[in-house]
Order: sequence, then C-alpha cells, then structure tokens
Amino acid sequence: MNHSDHVHAVAHQGSAAASSSVAASWRRCMTVHGLSPEESRAPWRLTEAEFLQARERSGHIIEEAQDELDRLFLTVGKAGCCLLLTDEHGIALERRGAVGDDKDFRGLGLWSGTVWSEASVGTNGIGTAIADERAVVIHRDQHFLSANTGLSCVTAPVRDHTGRITAALDISTCREDASDMAVLILSQAVRDAAARIEANLFRRAFNGARILLVSSEGKSAPALLAIDRDDLVLGATRAARQTLGLDDRRIASGIPAADLLHDGVQGQDLLDAERAALRRVLSRAGGNVSQAADLLGISRATLYRKMKKLSVE
Repeated sequence: MNHSDHVHAVAHQGSAAASSSVAASWRRCMTVHGLSPEESRAPWRLTEAEFLQARERSGHIIEEAQDELDRLFLTVGKAGCCLLLTDEHGIALERRGAVGDDKDFRGLGLWSGTVWSEASVGTNGIGTAIADERAVVIHRDQHFLSANTGLSCVTAPVRDHTGRITAALDISTCREDASDMAVLILSQAVRDAAARIEANLFRRAFNGARILLVSSEGKSAPALLAIDRDDLVLGATRAARQTLGLDDRRIASGIPAADLLHDGVQGQDLLDAERAALRRVLSRAGGNVSQAADLLGISRATLYRKMKKLSVE
C-alpha cells in the first residue's frame, strides 16, 4: 500500500482519528480542507506586499525571537536543518538555513513568505502544532502529502502574554538518516527555544512590572506572573493560568498575588502592609530614622511610635 492509499484508509477510520493526533489531522485535511494526499502542491506563497504586512504585524515577535533563532541555528544548522518562525497562521516570517541546503529547502517551500498551515499543505509540523495548540513531531510519512514524506519536522507553538497562540517555531530536515532519537532531541531543543521566546514576549508586554516565576511541575512552558506595585496580578502566561486557575476575568478583577501563592492566606491586612512599607523606607534610608521620617513626611517621634507599634526594629 502506497502512502496515499494508507492516508485514505486511516483517515476514513473514525476509531483511528479518535486515538491518533496524526490520523485526526489527516481526516481534517480531507474533510475540512478538501485536500488529497496524492496532490502535487507547494505551500501557498504570499506576494511581497502581503509578506511585508505579515512581518509588520508580527514585528515584536520577530524582534524577541532573533537571538533564540540565531542560538538554535548555531546548534542544528550544520546538521542539515532549516529553522522557520511563523505567525499564528503558519506564515513563515523568519528563516535560518545553511547556504548549501538552500536549494533543497527552497524547492520544498521551506522559505520566508510561504504558508505552512494545514489548509495549505496538509499535516505538517507547523500547521498541525497550530491546529492542535501543542508541540508536535511529524516524522516523514506522518505528513499528509506524499510529496512531503521526505521531511521530518518538529514544531512548538509560541503563546502571547494572554496565553493565545501567536507564533510557531519549527526545525525541519530532509536527511534520510534522521533517526527517531535525533528527532526527539530536536523536538526538545525547539520546545526550549519557544519557551524562551514566550517569556521574552511576556516581559515585553508587562515592561516595568515585577515578574514572578511560579512553580509548575510537569510544564515546559514558563509559568510567569506580572505583578504591579500593589501586589495585584496584571497578567499570567498560559502555564501560570493553568497552575493557578486563572483566566482573563479573574486577572481583570485585580486578584492579589499573595492570595494565589500562599495557601490559606487571603491577602495582607493593613498592619502587615504598613509594616512592609515602613521596612522598605528604612531600608532605602540605610536604617537612618531621621532620613526615613523625612522621606515619609512625618516627625521622627511619630516614626518611632509607628516602629514600636509595628514591632519594627
């Protein structure tokens, strides 16, 4: 049975689609996108004007991803790999590849300005990672189109500061000797790089806020909280939202970080808050009570009374 026949057979088995993400993607490609695995088709390619517009829309993503792309390419570039950074639609915005491999990758459509959505080329690393909203490995004959079965792709989605998919990072290779182990190693590398880009985007979105790292066992994505000066949560990455049970509504309501991070604590009472503020001022004054009183705009005697009341030495 050739690849096309196999795809048709599996995609029409409802049980296979329910138990396998690849089979589910194959079924989507046929029933939703109207594709056939035997088609000879290249990825859609944007016009120059469309490509420039796409890059402009995602300029902040490209900026925050540059260092990670360069670092990742130094690691895998000489091993016959191509890197693509796409937007949430699968449009390739940035590319890294060795000059010697450019002809092969360009022929496959792994080039800036192409669209690697499932609607464009069926099951593939980028399109399927975006559709499933998770990191994927699409190894050789797991691709939908017979023309792409020489490729091995590992892709991780990148989420914005609200937890929504905003980009995807992909490593692809057409080396015939790409083993399962090598592909798994590449998959970990791309997930780590995507997580760092996600953290960069979160810090950019909440520039000036305090950023807290939340303990989140079993999650590779960064679990970060953005906190304002009053200890209220401004934002949270998807991993932090899942760990702490947060959503847009709870964040918008102004929930204190202390309520989320300390079991059984319902925020600081006024005495605790006053004590913390007083200790900060004394610290800034280097322990000098007179200077601290000046900073607070109160007399030295009043400050001493407050220190005694709040047990601040």
